[in-house]
Amino acid sequence: MKETMEPEPEVLLQEARENVEAAQSYRRELGHRLQGLQEARRQIKESASQTRDVLKQHFNDLKGTLGKLLDERLVTLLQEVDTIEQETIKPLDDCQKLIEHGVNTAEDLVREGEIAILGGVGEQNEKLWSFTKKASHIQLDSLPEVPLLVDVPCLSAQLDDSVLNIVKDHIFKHGTVASRPPVQIEELIEKPGGIIVRWCKVDDDFTAQDYRLQFRKCTSNHFEDVYVGSETEFIVLHIDPNVDYQFRVCARGDGRQEWSPWSVPQIGHSTLVPHEWTTGFEGYSLSSRRNIALRNDSESSGVLYSRAPTYFCGQTLTFRVETVGQPDRRDSIGVCAEKQNGYESLQRDQAVCISTNGAVFVNGKEMTNQLPAVTSGSTVTFDVEAVTLGTTNNNEGGNFKLRVTISSNNREVVFDWLLDQSCGSLYFGCSFFYPGWKVLVF
Repeated sequence: MKETMEPEPEVLLQEARENVEAAQSYRRELGHRLQGLQEARRQIKESASQTRDVLKQHFNDLKGTLGKLLDERLVTLLQEVDTIEQETIKPLDDCQKLIEHGVNTAEDLVREGEIAILGGVGEQNEKLWSFTKKASHIQLDSLPEVPLLVDVPCLSAQLDDSVLNIVKDHIFKHGTVASRPPVQIEELIEKPGGIIVRWCKVDDDFTAQDYRLQFRKCTSNHFEDVYVGSETEFIVLHIDPNVDYQFRVCARGDGRQEWSPWSVPQIGHSTLVPHEWTTGFEGYSLSSRRNIALRNDSESSGVLYSRAPTYFCGQTLTFRVETVGQPDRRDSIGVCAEKQNGYESLQRDQAVCISTNGAVFVNGKEMTNQLPAVTSGSTVTFDVEAVTLGTTNNNEGGNFKLRVTISSNNREVVFDWLLDQSCGSLYFGCSFFYPGWKVLVF
């Protein structure tokens, strides 16, 4: 019988080390899964507790509101009863006073007549004459008319008992408890000074009419609305770099008034430096965050550049035209390798730009392809990627090639941009010859 050869000690040691590493990795993975289970358990517990509190508060508020409404309705109906009673009793009171006055007059006349009659004819002729004269002036056959019972109001309360069934039916159907919200945040994409938030519908049976996006700093207790509409993507601006923000979204069903439950909040931040325009240029007024430039009435002209070369290849640079002024063919919005003062436009060497009339310029030369004219609300985007490094075999005078895509109003142009030297980052700029143009950059 052959004896089994024992592995060499070095082999056993290596296998033992590998098994220990595998066990450690397995333990770490189990730890991550355990942490995920704890987070899931905490989410269920916390959301259940919050839902209980919301339900209790809502139904307590509803109960108080319904009680108040019922009390107000009761007061209104009782006032109607008082008004009808007062208005219809008054004529009866007037009639009663008239009858009582007639009774008193008749009683006085009876007493006076009896006295006159008892006196006889001889001696009391004067009293009889006085009584007869007085009686002739009183209309003893005129009686006030008393209304029949069928002609006077008989108040009653008309109460529809079916309202209880209607209210009961609405109450029994009021409110639902959802185990999952119908929409969730799908992606958070950092941008310079902003974050693009994308969300999607996760309930196939839910038809969304509108979406509502909120955000807050993680250190804040208050969410604020930042978007309401039918789109499923929105860029949240005015984001401070390296600060955590929380985002959540809900939806409103087709034909409904109430909003759905909120999605699970997602945390995101931007590490990218915000784009800013250069301050101190006389021809432009800037917003507090220096990402919006407004061409003012100053006669100064020239190019307003970015504060620093904060646009890097591979990113998307976006200009949104908020308001427009009078266009000029020398206007420009674009990027450049370096700041060059003394130029009135970016339609120059070492720059690419679009004019407000849609013309595209590369190193000062106008391209054959043209984009639509820039209007209020237009968004112009620049996407730049490095194509080649080193010397190129051409006669165009450049040794560094960038592929540029400019998009505007659902159209785009793509071209190669030749530079004299490598550029890790680019400046952006704009120039307008007439006031009124306002541009946001992000």
